[in-house]
Amino acid sequence: MQIMKAIWDFFQGQILGMKWLNSLIGGGLSALGLDINSRLGGSVQFFIYDTIKILVLLSVLIFIISYIQSYFPPERTKKILGRFHGLTANTLAALLGTITPFCSCSSIPLFIGFSSAGLPVGITFSFLISSPLVDLGSLVLLMSIFGTKVAVAYVIVGLILAVIGGSLIEKLGMEKYVENFIKSAGSVDIEAPELTKRDRLVYAKEQVQATVKKVILYVLIGVGIGAVIHDWIPTELIQAVLGDRNPFSVILATVVGIPMYADIFGTIPIAEALFYKGVGLGTILSFMMAVTALSAPSIIMLRRAVKPKLLAVFVGIVAVGIMIIGYAFNAFQFLLV
Repeated sequence: MQIMKAIWDFFQGQILGMKWLNSLIGGGLSALGLDINSRLGGSVQFFIYDTIKILVLLSVLIFIISYIQSYFPPERTKKILGRFHGLTANTLAALLGTITPFCSCSSIPLFIGFSSAGLPVGITFSFLISSPLVDLGSLVLLMSIFGTKVAVAYVIVGLILAVIGGSLIEKLGMEKYVENFIKSAGSVDIEAPELTKRDRLVYAKEQVQATVKKVILYVLIGVGIGAVIHDWIPTELIQAVLGDRNPFSVILATVVGIPMYADIFGTIPIAEALFYKGVGLGTILSFMMAVTALSAPSIIMLRRAVKPKLLAVFVGIVAVGIMIIGYAFNAFQFLLV
């Protein structure tokens, strides 16, 4: 058992966490005469290390996920979801969201396509909540920072939120609040061509290039903010605003996160820096979830497809769910870290 634990710790620390890379960068900066124990040196080390780590992991993960995703084109996904009903369909939609686009704005075109195909509104919203919030990439990146327990718990509660959120929207009879042009658009049922192994590899490579190009700016901004938090903002100040002493920290993190726009990869370095400063796990995850699931651009895009009442219900359900999850993680953090 100890051998297995040692192997897993090595995998988590050196493969996923790339601690060797941090040491290598620290040694290189020291050789160049930069004191890595100073604020400036620590910030530079954090920025270089986190940028390389996230981009490497991101590229590998997107390649693997995109290869898997090539077996689930929209046409096939519609057919799979159309065979099920009720809670089973919501659960399946949430699970399928884990192998689809990495940000909410990319998920909305698929959501519109599913709605046009006649899928129930609850199923489409379970997909829409899950797709940007929970994916295989977030699982691995969270493991590299917070450990396996936190990463798995995050994925589980994200899926639960997606299933419950979609089910509630269905029960509330929100179908009539989907814009008419979406419902009347219909869909063309074209059988997707069978791809060869080479086609799938080419597709995965193209997805890596396209996704990295799309998110790299947000990653750099996120790492930059994380570096400032990590080395320049006093721990006492951060804990006073977002620490356990502030009972509204989860609500504040959620409200601050909603207007922002980034995918999960851009929020990871900020979350990492906040965690090192002693901010509660639930507060950090609430911020990450709000940014990825309820960003202002995605809400604006979604408004074109649904009427204000359905949009308000969606935002309200997801926001309240995120806050409940945040407080629960803060309460039981001692079991996870």
